[in-house]
Parts: sequence; C-alpha cells; structure tokens
Amino acid sequence: MARPPMPPSIRAGAMNHAIFRVARLHRMLAGQLLRRVGLHPGQELVMMQLWDLGPQRQTDLVRLLGSDAATMTRTVKRLEHAGFVRRRPSESDKRATIVEPTAASLALRKEVEQVWADLEESTVDGLAEEDREATIRALARIEDSLSRAAERQPPLA
Repeated sequence: MARPPMPPSIRAGAMNHAIFRVARLHRMLAGQLLRRVGLHPGQELVMMQLWDLGPQRQTDLVRLLGSDAATMTRTVKRLEHAGFVRRRPSESDKRATIVEPTAASLALRKEVEQVWADLEESTVDGLAEEDREATIRALARIEDSLSRAAERQPPLA
C-alpha cells in the first residue's frame, strides 16, 4: 500500500506524522492478530506482566505499564469477565486489589507469544539486523524525549 503524500499543513511535524501513522497501523495489525486469541490491544501486556511476575497489585500494573488507573480498571474488568484474571483483596493492604492470572489465561500464553512474534516479524520485515537495532535505539531516544516533555507539562485541573 503506497503512502499518501503528507499534507502541506503538517510538514513542520513530519516526525509526528510518521509516528502517528506507524502507531495506528501497528495497533490495527495487533488488534487483528490478538482477536484470534480473544484479546484486545493492551490486554496482552497486562497478561504478560502477570505471567512473568505473578499476581500484582492493580496499582503496580498501572506503574509497570505506564497506564492510568481508570484504563487499568476497565482492562482488568474486561479480562476478569473473559475469565483470564481473578481479582481479590490484598491480605496486607485492604485498600489494594491483587490481580492474578487464571488457569484459562495460562493456556493462552503460547498463543499470545506467537502473536507477538508474528507482529514483530511483520513490523521489521525487510529491515536488516543493524537497522532493527538502530530503530530500537532511535525509538528509545524518542520515548525519553517525550517522557521528559510530558513531565514538564502542568497537571490537568
């Protein structure tokens, strides 16, 4: 599929436009692949954290994934409704909720890992190994720049 020309009004933000287009296409493809296993984009990241680290406080999932509390609450509720996680009160802090993977989710793990491998291959198809590594380094620098910029922004009222 050919890239449409960049509109003149956004030429000053060529990097922004490129990131937006890549992120949109990546999320669309991730959604298509994840539908095969009954997940939506972002839910697999929660599951990966739980599979790798074990039961977590919901607030820790927010921090680990760079999410916000409201989004994580919705995501966990959807995963719970699908039977992939269970929530329970923390034994040590009654204000905290512990999220843990269910046996049903453990059966998904290999499929999710395969989806991520397929997504990775589609993402880097045609890139030489050194280009892949350079892209990862450049994206890390962009992420750092955006994180610093976000930290400088005043909080929303």
